[in-house]
Amino acid sequence: MTSKLLAGLAVLTLIAVSTGTTLADPPRGVSPRPGDVVGVSSDTIGYLLDQFSHDYNKTHPKASSLLYSWDATNPVTGRSGGNIMTKASCGTIVRPDGSPAGIAALEANVRTSSDHRDYCLDFAGSSAGPSSADPPCASGGICFIPLAGDAVTWASRDAASGGTDAPASLTIAELSGIYECKITNWRKVGGRNARIRAFLPQTSSGTRASWLTALGITTPGTCVSDGGNALAENQGISPALDSPEVIVPYSVAAYIAQAYHDARCARTPIAAENLFGCDEHGVLGLGEIGGSEPVRPWPLPRHACEQCAINPEFTPLFQHPVYIVVRYASSSGHIPAYLDPFFGPRKIRGWVCTSPTASADIANYGFLVLPASWPPAGATAPGGPLSKPACGTPYV
Repeated sequence: MTSKLLAGLAVLTLIAVSTGTTLADPPRGVSPRPGDVVGVSSDTIGYLLDQFSHDYNKTHPKASSLLYSWDATNPVTGRSGGNIMTKASCGTIVRPDGSPAGIAALEANVRTSSDHRDYCLDFAGSSAGPSSADPPCASGGICFIPLAGDAVTWASRDAASGGTDAPASLTIAELSGIYECKITNWRKVGGRNARIRAFLPQTSSGTRASWLTALGITTPGTCVSDGGNALAENQGISPALDSPEVIVPYSVAAYIAQAYHDARCARTPIAAENLFGCDEHGVLGLGEIGGSEPVRPWPLPRHACEQCAINPEFTPLFQHPVYIVVRYASSSGHIPAYLDPFFGPRKIRGWVCTSPTASADIANYGFLVLPASWPPAGATAPGGPLSKPACGTPYV
């Protein structure tokens, strides 16, 4: 990570502390019990899982199992790495940063030393769906359980921060050409006569994986930078992104949450529904794909926007669910029975899929509540057409 990026993160952390941001991870002084339900997460859905933990535990204080989630980065320093002890009676592990790292930690299948019936990790949050490299949702494998809907689009420097050399809209073919380094000047796609500086988040980012999958790209071109594998997903505070030449993918849900629901660290005061997270969109604004707007209403207002939400008719290839990943179970829902009260489908009244509080959390963190008309016709996923997932129903 560059010194400039670290400096930006340090400044952001100081702002967060000074404005009273509620930090995440299990609360200070709380060591989750072996029988609690504990996960790790990607940046994209980490704050939503923190909110779920807060709200579930507040309303179920005497439950035999409480819900906790560890963030992808240290909530105090904003940095990745460092060791965490996920539960009491578990050894320490390096904090997983990103969807693939969290899934790998889950697949390690480490059990607590005090009670070998319990795992040290019960789930992993993921902003990317299953890939051919993941074991299937079958005996000995893992299952991706949809929780909410997201979309990914491209971002560039907004007008308030100095503007961009990019046009307002880019086609899928143009975006593919940019990230394959076949198009290197903004003039070629209707922008100004200036070079294109294409960025991606670090390699463990689910947003990066979703973006490249939608573009049909396995390996990005050599002109594309991820800041030495240090650029965090869904943030516009890095000095490297403060340029009219820049383009970078961004979770639409994360942008909505940051700009309109996460008052802490915001450039302008807003009403905050969210206890977790910080407005890190910095200098960036979202762009259209093929003339399709990622958010409604559009164009986005600069300040308050309680009604802003992902456009359900946004370009289908760039819409996707976000998931929790669990170990396969032979039951009909393929979710381990002890996780059903938290993540099970509506028919068995899993809390996330049935609680009005959870639905409000999903909307306030910018996501779409499943299953309402999700996804639109034509959406695809690795391995073929994506069936319409309902909340708590595994992707198989």
